[in-house]
Amino acid sequence: MIHFGTISEEEFLTDYWQKKPLLIKQALPNFISPIAPNELAGLSLEEEFESRLITGSTTSNQWSLTNGPFTENTFTQLPEQDWTLLVQGVDRFVDEVHELIKQFDFIPRWRFDDVMISYAAKGGSVGPHFDYYDVFLLQGSGRRRWHISGKHCELDNYLNNVPLRIMDKFESEQVFDVEPGDVLYVPPKVAHHGVSLDDECTTLSFGYRAYSTQELYESIDQQSKDENQYYQDPVWDNQNTPALIPNSATNQAQQILDISAEEFACFITQLDTLDIQLLQHFEHGVFEHQAHYQLHPSCNIAYLLNSGVPKVFINGESFDFQAFNSQVVIDFCNQRSIDAAQYSELAIDLFKKNLIVIID
Repeated sequence: MIHFGTISEEEFLTDYWQKKPLLIKQALPNFISPIAPNELAGLSLEEEFESRLITGSTTSNQWSLTNGPFTENTFTQLPEQDWTLLVQGVDRFVDEVHELIKQFDFIPRWRFDDVMISYAAKGGSVGPHFDYYDVFLLQGSGRRRWHISGKHCELDNYLNNVPLRIMDKFESEQVFDVEPGDVLYVPPKVAHHGVSLDDECTTLSFGYRAYSTQELYESIDQQSKDENQYYQDPVWDNQNTPALIPNSATNQAQQILDISAEEFACFITQLDTLDIQLLQHFEHGVFEHQAHYQLHPSCNIAYLLNSGVPKVFINGESFDFQAFNSQVVIDFCNQRSIDAAQYSELAIDLFKKNLIVIID
């Protein structure tokens, strides 16, 4: 887990999560990014990856956006500075990046979306913006200057005729310079503007979903009355059970609409289109009885607990694991891995459902 420095994990969960930003210096001491800038550029050449190139700066307010996949020639034609490459969902393909998510498992894993990695040449930026996500911004290499603000975070405060959601009015309230291993937490509706200070700047963004009232209503085939409202997390009580859906989370959803715990569990574990496609093309080969397996990186898993018995939800569906030892099932949900030699029956069942892959 990341090192919070002068505050405790409990203080972060109580005082900062979804409330206010926090810079955590050397949250991961001696951190070395698993992805170098040239490797990230290589990923953006592949069709499997969603990638974008952004050029521009707040000095000129001349911004351009190009979507990948790119070619090697693309990078030879870029200016010396003021550009950024973004690659989405790197954790779905690179095991070392996927492993890093565990550092943030004090937040329930079912709240997690993906890891986006950016490389920025000196001066590179995506402009000041805000969204409804929670995000941990881990500096991978190089240095970046972050400007943070809670002002002017309104939907009508965007530049016109620009292919990006860049704020028109932006007043910086806090400034942080970050180095490798530093983590900046930014809650929803807080504006942030990062500018690369050198030509080595990579940033890993660990994003956590925003659940709109409209999405929740649509999940149970009802019409929302307030499209701009969002689900608010309870104060998390980290018990090293990142797959558990506590009653407090269900209660928060029920303050918005009449939704059952099971319906909420199906909603929060449903997959987006890209993950559905990745799983459809996934072929797991032959089951190996001595292997160690992990849940496929594109899968979402969570469970409800009733008198010690878990009810498991994977990729938007309820799964019946009553035939297996409850604690073994709970451990698999939370650890997202299983030893086939020790728990062969459950491993075989998960394998047949096309949910697990061998850990190399």
